[in-house]
Order: sequence, then C-alpha cells, then structure tokens
Amino acid sequence: MRKISVLSALLLTACVTINIYFPAAAAEKAADEIIKDIQGITPQKAEPKPKAGLSDWQVSMYQLIDAAINVVVSPVQAAEADLNIDSTEIRRLRATMESRFPSLQPLYAAGFIGIQADGLLAVRDAASVPLKDRNQVNKLVAAENADRQSLYQAIANANGHPDWSAQIKSTFAARWVSNAQAGWWYQSSGSWKQK
Repeated sequence: MRKISVLSALLLTACVTINIYFPAAAAEKAADEIIKDIQGITPQKAEPKPKAGLSDWQVSMYQLIDAAINVVVSPVQAAEADLNIDSTEIRRLRATMESRFPSLQPLYAAGFIGIQADGLLAVRDAASVPLKDRNQVNKLVAAENADRQSLYQAIANANGHPDWSAQIKSTFAARWVSNAQAGWWYQSSGSWKQK
C-alpha cells in the first residue's frame, strides 16, 4: 500500500510543469519602444477607422449570442507575455542615453561609429576620426556601451530573471540595427554595411 501511495505521489508531481520562458516578442516590442524613445522618434498614431453603422438591435443580438456562447464554452483567459521596462534604474539609464544621443547622432551620420553584431557601438575606423575628436568619440562610445550593458541587466532584474540578460542583449542587438537610420553603419557577418 505504501508503494502505491509513493508511486501515485511521484506520478502526480511529475505532471506539474512550470514553464518559464523568455518572452521574445515582448522583448522586441520593449526594445523598439526604448530605442525610439532614446532616438527621439515618436510613433505615428493610427487614424481611427470609422465604426460600422450597426443598429441597436444588431448590437444587442451580438451581445446575446456572445453571452450564450460564453455560457456553453467558458472563455480562455491567456495572459499576454509582458516585459517590465519601468524601474528607477531603467528610467535613469534611458534618460542618460537619450541625453547622449544628440552627441552620437553626427558620429553615426559621418560613419565614424557603427553598431556591432552584439548591439554595442564601435569606432569603425579610428584614423577617419579627426585627431582632436578621437578621445571624445572613444569616451562617448565607452559610456554608451556601459549604459547599454547596464540597461539589459536592469531589464532582466526588473523582471525577476537576471539570467535573461544575454537574451535581452541579443534581442536589442537586432532591434538597434532595425531601428538604425539610413546611412548608419552596422556589422553583419563580420563586415561593416551601410543601411
């Protein structure tokens, strides 16, 4: 009898699965929001579509049918994966990066800096940067890279998964390139390409 109860307890616990996965789609959406905010790009609002002219009795009929279906088949509630991008640390990093962006923008445009495959910035050709500006360019790139690394870890920490930092960095790397402006340089397959 004891073997049966132990076996049934083991089988019961074997059926419990906790699925904690990285919300990739939510991470892409969050990355786009943060990057556009840093770059000062405001999303265009979609114009509202005119509502179809339904009469009151049609609306009532649809509501009645919906209620009847919900009685027969219980609606499934699925929570959409979400990524928390609002903490004191994240807001501070975003503000710092946003204030630095006007200094980086002409460097992107001139081709002095580019986005590496890992999403961090690099000076593409130090010889092309005027000697008097090299130190400042290197400092800007180093500060931006440090803030990007800190941002990824802060997002992972804010979501209770410090182990997600590498996945967040990878997601941001792709989104930095996707959100790059025309003329900016990025690394792909080990070589520099211009968008």
